[in-house]
Amino acid sequence: MSDYRKVYVEVMAKFTPEGKVIPLSVLWEDGVIYKIDKVQEAQNRASFKVGGIGKRYECRIKGLKTYIFLENNRWFVEAKVYDHQQKTGEYY
Repeated sequence: MSDYRKVYVEVMAKFTPEGKVIPLSVLWEDGVIYKIDKVQEAQNRASFKVGGIGKRYECRIKGLKTYIFLENNRWFVEAKVYDHQQKTGEYY
């Protein structure tokens, strides 16, 4: 069983002349950079797992679907928290 926590992350993004924001990579809290292979869609949505509302980007990272959110000019992800992490408090 797992819960989720809101993790604010650094995102490298491209801004087009038309005003679109295209996220390119995510810097995780342990210093690892994950390249975004593809942005499949971007819509205004709420995060029901961790709370918050903003632009939700459905992305592919290493072939896996994931969501990143842009909320009030801050990026966050819904990070899974596994049982052992809840007991120890070690998240990375």
